[in-house]
Amino acid sequence: MEAISLPIWHPLLLDPSGQREAKPRDKGLTMVIDKGLGIRAFADLMGTSSAHIDLIKLGFGTSALYPVEILKQKIEIAKAHNVLILPGGTFLEVAVTKGQTDAYFETIQGLGFNAVEVSDGTIEMDRKTRIGLILEGKRRQLEVFTEYGKKCWGSSIEIEELIQTVECDLEFGAKLVTIEGRESGMGVGIFDEKGQCKEDDFALIVKRLPHLNRIMWETPLKSQQSQLLNMLGSQIHLGNIAPEDVFSLEALRRGLRSDTFQFGEQLHYYI
Repeated sequence: MEAISLPIWHPLLLDPSGQREAKPRDKGLTMVIDKGLGIRAFADLMGTSSAHIDLIKLGFGTSALYPVEILKQKIEIAKAHNVLILPGGTFLEVAVTKGQTDAYFETIQGLGFNAVEVSDGTIEMDRKTRIGLILEGKRRQLEVFTEYGKKCWGSSIEIEELIQTVECDLEFGAKLVTIEGRESGMGVGIFDEKGQCKEDDFALIVKRLPHLNRIMWETPLKSQQSQLLNMLGSQIHLGNIAPEDVFSLEALRRGLRSDTFQFGEQLHYYI
């Protein structure tokens, strides 16, 4: 029987922006937060959306709650689809407070995770401890992602501290530094209590912050995603994306939604 050739979208329709890179890529990374998807839903997500997902985080300390075999299956499915998978940074903060960081790293390595997040969103952590955790992740051949910012309501960004943290984290091996936005996107970091970007603060950060191509912005809300994409271009890294929003974000990146329709025209990209 003769094979049937399926139709393929013209490149200008597939990506009007002309900017999107295929995986593996180092521009326009998308991090999805998984707060407890079942194994079938997770497999469906990877099967349909993995081309548009670069890393997936099992939020907070949820990694500890799965039956181990289910957790290992999720990890293997992600890796089979060329997606980095990591536990939430809050879980490592628990390990720090309990004096169990060695056990934590041994377990995530044994389970097959290929990345780790180092954060201090809930606890206070001195620079020496933070550097030590980054180095331990690198020693165990994990991709290390760090996070700056506190999770408490009303917390803001201290620009000088942020600059120092970014420079230090990258120097010691972090792949990206994430700017805290929580899973709600409200009342923390660059977002006000309504989830709107504090534009003056954001403009200052963008002006002062080095290595913008190594920053990931947590933007769980569509309005935040479109606003930051329009401000900085389609190649920025965005995190805490809900599984059901992967396609809608990818459409924004490519200029396949009205919010970023102009991405199909000639633009100046900052990074």
